[in-house]
Amino acid sequence: MSSNYIGDHALVMGGSMAGLFTARILADHFARVTLVERDQFPEQPQLRSGVPQSSHTHILLLKGQQILEQLFPGFQSELIARDATWVDWINEGLMLSPSGWQPRFPSAFQTVPCSRPLLEWVIYQRLKTIPNIKIIENAQVKSLLTQAEIHKITGAKIQFKDSNHSQELMADLIVDATGRQSKLPQWLKELGYPTPPETVINSFLGYASRCYQQPQDFKADWKSIYIWAKPPFDKRGGLIYPIEKKRWIVTVVGNNRDYPPQDETGFLDFTRSLRSPVIYEAIKTAQPLSPIYTYRGTGNHRRYYEQLSDLPDGLIALGDAVCTFNPVYGQGMTVAALGALTLDQCLREHYPQTQFPQQFYRQLAKVLNQPWLMATGEDFRWPATEGGKPNRMTKLLHQYLDQILALGVKHPKIYQSFVEVMHITKPAYTLFHPEYILRVFGRWIVSQEAQEVAVEDQPIPKLVSESSRSR
Repeated sequence: MSSNYIGDHALVMGGSMAGLFTARILADHFARVTLVERDQFPEQPQLRSGVPQSSHTHILLLKGQQILEQLFPGFQSELIARDATWVDWINEGLMLSPSGWQPRFPSAFQTVPCSRPLLEWVIYQRLKTIPNIKIIENAQVKSLLTQAEIHKITGAKIQFKDSNHSQELMADLIVDATGRQSKLPQWLKELGYPTPPETVINSFLGYASRCYQQPQDFKADWKSIYIWAKPPFDKRGGLIYPIEKKRWIVTVVGNNRDYPPQDETGFLDFTRSLRSPVIYEAIKTAQPLSPIYTYRGTGNHRRYYEQLSDLPDGLIALGDAVCTFNPVYGQGMTVAALGALTLDQCLREHYPQTQFPQQFYRQLAKVLNQPWLMATGEDFRWPATEGGKPNRMTKLLHQYLDQILALGVKHPKIYQSFVEVMHITKPAYTLFHPEYILRVFGRWIVSQEAQEVAVEDQPIPKLVSESSRSR
């Protein structure tokens, strides 16, 4: 083993986005990295059975795209080469918040959106070029190998799909990136360790998505549209998300069990029922390229591994195996990338110290706290949400953020700060700048009737100027 490595072999369970990011990080620290995936990666970008949600919109926030460019230099150029395109999410995107249409102006919030299959395929192709990464497909970990006297996980037994063949792999470190269905709590219990406390907060959101070809005569000045639902009564929202080859993924959402239908007439009627007809008007003559897919597994679920003092060495989890978010907020892939960076930092600073898992989980919790509070806080706006009730502080934050968005309609600086927090490029306390607090209090002491017209009646803002493309 080279002296540049801190260990001989690391094993990643699961080829999720978190698993792919993790394999890339581990390749810098271990002489050998093995990624075990129960599915088979396709030779070209396409849907695969192991990722049933891949037909829906998958947003990679600006912070996430920055991280992927850091891990895979030239990543954005590869997306462009596959006919994806840059989007300025402020200037080229229409955003109808509960407070109205948000302003448009040239900004640095520019990413290259694409479909989930293309994103995954590009990353997978890059991983295949890294010589110390081995990918085992059509297999999954069935059990862990242990050395009880030193409280360490030493490897895993993998079972190959469609055969009786199994194999034992020894590893210095195993990372569980198997997602929402992680068996780690069960395995810990079987080994005599405590299981983590868990919280589930579910607003019972469902969504339906369909891919469309952008009409040839399309001449609008926007590239994306996002229409928010408006709690507590207007449960419906939707977006047009641009992907490669001049296609759109159109996703409509319904909160508190107001689930979008899967038939074509019902899907279009649902789209037409949104707070603005702009999405319906855009797609009514567009060519559908896919069936209508639906999904309802959208609850926020967090496992608090950082609260456990007794954990075996040699085993950690990250990504959805630790914390999942309501996907409507678009945080999942970016938080998974942040989790991989956290692992990188902890490996540099703490490995192979005893209680490395505890060190890692404490750092990971710091990464998870902001997006968790954002997602669950918003879900608590819906009266039928289960898993808890908003406390007084949460209700005050709701009122404060409502005022921030309302101010953002007329103050681009405030709206930009809001977008920075949403894209996880700035901490949440950015929105509590003294100037913003004073403006919020100013709005609070003026009657709403004196300030507002019906936000849906406001004119749709126009593109301000051509976005900068100096990169």
